Amino acid sequence: MFSKMITSAARAVPALALVGALSVPAAHAQTAEGYWQGVQTAGVLKCGAAVAPPYIMRDPATGEYSGFYADLCREFADTLKVKAEFIDTTWDNIVAGLQAGKWDMSLALNRTPARAMAVQFSIPAMEYQISLAYNKSNPKIPQGAASVADIDKADVTIAVMSGTAQDKAISAVVKNATIMRLPGNDETRLALNSKRADLLVDASDTNQLLTQANPDWAVAINPTPALAKQGVSFGLPHGMSAADVEVVNIFLEEKVATGHVDELIRKAVDQVLSSSN
Repeated sequence: MFSKMITSAARAVPALALVGALSVPAAHAQTAEGYWQGVQTAGVLKCGAAVAPPYIMRDPATGEYSGFYADLCREFADTLKVKAEFIDTTWDNIVAGLQAGKWDMSLALNRTPARAMAVQFSIPAMEYQISLAYNKSNPKIPQGAASVADIDKADVTIAVMSGTAQDKAISAVVKNATIMRLPGNDETRLALNSKRADLLVDASDTNQLLTQANPDWAVAINPTPALAKQGVSFGLPHGMSAADVEVVNIFLEEKVATGHVDELIRKAVDQVLSSSN
């Protein structure tokens, strides 16, 4: 069952941004009272959000955000007794925007050593790995393909969201195939559906949604060796105190331990699948 495959202990989000410039002041200056007290004074928690279903989704008609990381942002805002405000961004800019103080936390950010030099992270809410989705009737993809080397051919085109962790991971290992970098999840799926791309590189959970919605043609593999396996967290300002980071960590510890994150994931998955029917 997909719900079992997407537990907080075994799967991840979406995906995520490349490192921007060096750290600059955050949205709310660190005070003697603490960062979150400054957010409470302002009355709003600003969350940088880049779309990657089922982690972060945005209704283009209403601008309303959904997805389990959007839910976690709202719940943390409730904990602080402030309003949650979502600021639309891209995976190319989600780290740089946090560094520039445009928001208080970045949603669904992959933990990497390089990014940890630019921003801080909460504990992970879940883990993340990358899979390869493709049309099972595509003659370019060999039967029994199990590794990137099996599909890294000169006539193969790979679609990926620009600026994400999966972009960085696939770019580091592909030597022959063409990488088609596109701005969002809708564009990468369209490229695969229209056969402009032979494969779609994305988070395994996101690709699982694709294959479940299109079982007649779509399949996905988790390559061996793995392209990436990382914790996914809230991104936090680099200068935030350890005490303020601990506030977020305690919030997440309870949500994960009680199974609440799993509930939010299942709700988001159901939303994506119902909208694709």
